[in-house]
Amino acid sequence: MQVCIIIFKVLGDFPGHILPGVLFFIVALWWSIKNILKHVCKQQKRSSFLFTKEFFFRVEILEGIVFVGMSTVGIIGLYLVLGKRNQLPDKESQFVLVLHWHHLAIYVFFAMLGVTKILCFTISSLPVSLVKLMLSNAFFVDAFIFYNHTYGRTMVDTFGHQLLSFAIFLAGLVAFIESLTKSNLILKLLRSSFTMLHGMWFLQVAFILYPQNRDHMWDLSDHSNVMFLVSCFSFYYALTYVIIGINYALITWLVKWRLSKLCNSETQLLKNPEQQEESENEM
Repeated sequence: MQVCIIIFKVLGDFPGHILPGVLFFIVALWWSIKNILKHVCKQQKRSSFLFTKEFFFRVEILEGIVFVGMSTVGIIGLYLVLGKRNQLPDKESQFVLVLHWHHLAIYVFFAMLGVTKILCFTISSLPVSLVKLMLSNAFFVDAFIFYNHTYGRTMVDTFGHQLLSFAIFLAGLVAFIESLTKSNLILKLLRSSFTMLHGMWFLQVAFILYPQNRDHMWDLSDHSNVMFLVSCFSFYYALTYVIIGINYALITWLVKWRLSKLCNSETQLLKNPEQQEESENEM
């Protein structure tokens, strides 16, 4: 038990769970916005005036650069925190090193995802489906590591991480199906929902394990809390669909509104020369 407490002081903390949770939530939210925007633009004939194919290609490359940058920052931060293990006894220091290797493997696979995305959208000979395959690999490794990341933890802590790995595995499974099929909006939004659930559940785990108010700490050995987490997990997943539905409605309305303004401005430009010509004929 003392070993676990020492490990939590070195590795586990509130910001360490909040930061990846926020990042995954933002990534999932961005994926839903991007895919819905692509779908709406395909449906609208005059959408090329707003967003071109080159614009979406540049967005994909920028997204790959962001993944590489985030992974690099994570690896550097991991290396800096690794120095703290020298303050621990040999046994605990070795165990902390193993946990750091877990995090390093996750960062490496997401960095590989970013590099793959950059290459696939800059080299035309590479298939774009390779990005989805690498994304599924990154999620599968992430899920596998988190599932086996719970040595010596309490019941509620272990179950929370198992739910986290379950959400990640589902996101990886959908990404793998995407790599084998043609572009499908439903699969893209499904992957976004599971990734969003991943981020939201990371935040929930942070508040469970490291509550800011010590008077309301969770009993990590109470089985009723495990049952309560199942309900929370389900409600969070329902919330992801609400967020994606709102995104779809807003983006559809904004694109149509912007196109209607462009049409009105073009109509006004066409009317002005006609009116000028009529006035000259009258004279």
